[in-house]
Amino acid sequence: MTESTTDEKLLEVIDLKKHFPIKGGLLRRTIGEVKSVDGVNLTVNRGETLAVVGESGCGKSTTGRSILRLEQPTDGQVIFHDSELGPVNVESADRRTMEKIRPKMQIIFQDPFASLDSRMTVGRVIAEPLLINKVLKGQALRDRVADLLKVVGLRPEHASRYPHAFSGGQRQRIGIARAIALEPDLIICDEPVSALDVSVQAQVINLLEDLQERMKLTYLFISHDLSVVEHISDRVAVMYVGRVVETGTTRDLFYRPKHPYTEALLSALPQPDPRNRMEVVPLTGDVPSPANPPSGCYFHTRCPYAQPICSTETPPLRDVTDADGGTREAACHFAEELDLKGALVPSAAATDAAGKDEVG
Repeated sequence: MTESTTDEKLLEVIDLKKHFPIKGGLLRRTIGEVKSVDGVNLTVNRGETLAVVGESGCGKSTTGRSILRLEQPTDGQVIFHDSELGPVNVESADRRTMEKIRPKMQIIFQDPFASLDSRMTVGRVIAEPLLINKVLKGQALRDRVADLLKVVGLRPEHASRYPHAFSGGQRQRIGIARAIALEPDLIICDEPVSALDVSVQAQVINLLEDLQERMKLTYLFISHDLSVVEHISDRVAVMYVGRVVETGTTRDLFYRPKHPYTEALLSALPQPDPRNRMEVVPLTGDVPSPANPPSGCYFHTRCPYAQPICSTETPPLRDVTDADGGTREAACHFAEELDLKGALVPSAAATDAAGKDEVG
């Protein structure tokens, strides 16, 4: 985990929505819509790692792609605070403005096998963003590609090979080299280690942390692996059926969650120390369909603490004060009243904090 270098905002996501139409009938008319992202609000500070977690299908990856306008959002705003242009609304920016800010917002894709063009050499894959943005050419371009390969732990002679000659971890390193080629401010990491072996995951995570420290990068880290998230992130945002239900610092959220869904996720996190194991919180029923979500709180159909108000009124994402006086955001009517269990018992959390103080 890295410490955020500043409280300066780099990215603001305001009420972001992405709805996909459902077509039906002979004329293929729109008969409904899938609310993949349904009013997401996020803030990412310069130099930090914000993790976005949740079950598969909750809208994490669509949120990341919508931020970059790889998916055109249905509604909402994405404000990128550029050092030269100032605040830029990515979703309404014209082509000339997008050409200026796109190099500063990059993405590492989930699948290292599908995200690289098999017909292009590794050197061409890494050089492509530099060529498109007319940054370098000729020998200077080849030297830059060689340097990038060395930065991510590969050899310069690998530039002449094709992606099929590399392992999954090596391919992801190539994807990382491509993402940092233009020295961006923000990188969206869309589950960058989920397709890799556990031993390789650790290597890639360590590489991302080293690059963040060296290049002053900001990460929006999308994942469903809470063990990885606990290690790499400064803050965490929890998503459920297209909405953010809780945000907070990693330690606060893992130690004392304020939303029942967060408690359920954390209860399933494996604990290597048997003394720190917590009872698994069972969730009944299935995840609601984003094409037909329930009324009120989307989680009330599975929540063990649900009350009548939960099925009729949608709880806003609001500031909540915990017992230690800290604040975070939670979308639950009873966030202050519920005593939820985290993945760390108090003694383990205190030991963890003391160890970090000694290192610091």
